[in-house]
Amino acid sequence: MLTWTLIFLVISLIAGALGFSGISGGARTIARLLFMIFLIALVVSVILGFVHGFHWHAW
Repeated sequence: MLTWTLIFLVISLIAGALGFSGISGGARTIARLLFMIFLIALVVSVILGFVHGFHWHAW
C-alpha cells in the first residue's frame, strides 16, 4: 500500500510540474487517502500486537 502511495505521489509531482493541475490534484488526493489508510492499518497492527502479547523470538 505504501508503494502505491509513493507511485501516486510521484504522478502528482510530475503532473504538477508539467502544469496538469487536475491530474495532479486527483493523484495527490489518492496518495493522501492511501497514506492515511496505511497509517491507520499500522497503528491497529501495533496495538493488536501489544494486546496479544507480541514479542520477538531470540534464537
